[in-house]
Order: sequence, then structure tokens, then C-alpha cells
Amino acid sequence: MITVRPRASIHHSNGGWFSANWHFSFDTYMDPDNTWFGDLRVFNDDTLAPGAVWPMHPHRDIEGITYVAEGSFEHADSRGNGGILAPGSVQRATLGSGMEHSEGNHSATEPMRFIQMWIIPAQRNLEPSIEQRSFSEDSRRGRWLPVLVPAEGYGGADAPANPDAVTVHQDAAVFATLLGPVQAVHHRFRPGFQGYLFVVHGDAHVGTDTDDGEVDQGGAAKVVDESEMTVRARNGGAELLLVETRNVTR
Repeated sequence: MITVRPRASIHHSNGGWFSANWHFSFDTYMDPDNTWFGDLRVFNDDTLAPGAVWPMHPHRDIEGITYVAEGSFEHADSRGNGGILAPGSVQRATLGSGMEHSEGNHSATEPMRFIQMWIIPAQRNLEPSIEQRSFSEDSRRGRWLPVLVPAEGYGGADAPANPDAVTVHQDAAVFATLLGPVQAVHHRFRPGFQGYLFVVHGDAHVGTDTDDGEVDQGGAAKVVDESEMTVRARNGGAELLLVETRNVTR
């Protein structure tokens, strides 16, 4: 079953220095129909104004995943980690036993857009840590590239693998792709897993043996109880993310 979520249906919040589309209940936004998707708890499409910083704030027992969509993402945390990430980069922040962190726009002249996901870890009170990688356009072009895979001991024998990917303390994965006009990619789901498809740029058509739908830029689709799916970019091409998570109810 495919449930399409057009961008216009996603909750929008604007704070002046930030603009955000919150796909699941977050902060003051509560939606009982969109609170969890397996182990995926948060999926935010955030844009920060030039020079803006989301101030240092604490979290516990989440795996904070960042995908940089546009601009220069700047990270800082209470453990002394920091750095600047370009588009196509992925960061995992393990905020297990507790760590403060901040997200900022490194540019003083251009906006910065990033996708932030929270995945619930398989264990509580993990030691806080940061892991990040930058993935070239060529590495993502025309195929689903695993950019986040289960850390050793957290995934099954059939879990996605990529020695260059960032790891997460849960049996979950994130894939990224860049498609040219009308180009398609195929994905086979592991038994007991489901997918959250997001269109970063462009427009796409998603189809399975039983269902299909059109997804616009900034929109998403829940793909549940399907063994496989095919996604095809429309005439302008597309940049896509796919979160594969266990089909569990929380």
C-alpha cells in the first residue's frame, strides 16, 4: 500500500529565521495519524536563513540523522565536535546518554536546507558520538546508494551494507539517489520492513504491484506491506531519499 503525502499536506512552521515542514508530530505540532513510522520518529525538512543557528539544545536516546539538501550545514555540540557539511552529506549524532548540539547555516548570504530524521535506537543510554560522510553526486546517480546502514551487531544478515556509509544503532537504513529525466530505480524491501520515500528535489512516480502515486518536491509516500517498488523521476529529474525501517507499531 502506498500513501502519498503531498507537500501541501505536511505541517508547516515558520519562525522567521527558519522555515520547516514537519512530517510527524514535533514540538507544538501533534498529529495522532503521523506520530511514528516504525522506528522513524521525526522527519523534518528545515531551511535556515543566512547566518541562522538553531541554538544548542539537549536530547537523549535518539539517533539524529541529517541529510544536507542545499547550502552549508554547520554542526557544534557539547562534546567539542564540529564541522561544515556540503549538500549530499550525512551525519549521525548518537544522543544516547545525553548531549547538547546545534545546527547552523554557515553562509551569511545563502539559505541552508537540511533534512533531519530521528531514529529510535535499539539500546538506551548509548555513549554520545558523531559520524559523518560526504557522498558525491556520481556515487548517488542512477542507483539507490545506502548512505546510512545498521552498525555492526544491529542489523540482520540481509541488512544493507556499504563500507563508506554512516552507521546507526538500529536495524534501519537510508538510501539516496539522483535521477535524470524519466530515469527509474528499483528497491526490494526486506521482509518485515517498510519505506518512507521523500522527494528532495523534482517530482517522481512511485509504483508497486498493488498501488502507485505521484509525489511532488517536498512530498513523501509511505510504502507499507510491499515486497518491492519502482520510482521514476518526471521530466526534470529528481533527488530522492528512502528510509527503510522495521514495520513495527509503537
